[in-house]
Amino acid sequence: MAHDHDHHPHDHDGHDDGAPAWKHDGVRVIPGNQLDPNVPSTPGMDRKAAINFARVGAQKLWAGTVTIHPDAKTGAHHHGPLESVIYVVKGRARMRWGERLEFTAEAGPGDFIYVPPYVPHQEINASPTEVLECVLCRSDGQAVAVNLDIEPVEKPQTVLWVDPTHPTGGV
Repeated sequence: MAHDHDHHPHDHDGHDDGAPAWKHDGVRVIPGNQLDPNVPSTPGMDRKAAINFARVGAQKLWAGTVTIHPDAKTGAHHHGPLESVIYVVKGRARMRWGERLEFTAEAGPGDFIYVPPYVPHQEINASPTEVLECVLCRSDGQAVAVNLDIEPVEKPQTVLWVDPTHPTGGV
């Protein structure tokens, strides 16, 4: 049998006693023109944070944008234990990876790229004229970027995307 002093927060009509303040701790919209450029940087790449621990308290995700200028490429780097997903919005991305960046694949608008933890890689804008714009998500609220001093092989080995829509491999 419940007594008056056994009340729960949801028993009150519209009162806020101890209930989460969803108004301020709920959904957050981060305007595209208010992204944070103070991100561990990799030469050749302009990263901006939208969602991270510092900005919204994200524990398990980092999200933001990446811009690479025409004909530019980043230095070789990896992201420690973090998994990364890159979504290409505009332009042509060429990824190189491996101990000597010996593998390569390309992606265009609408394509997703997955980068596992600790994989040495390099992002390249494959277009001489168009900016490469991507959205980036990582599996932790803190950004990690470890820049590597790698002597790349000159002719990387092309790896075709093999998936249900490209069973024989697409470039």
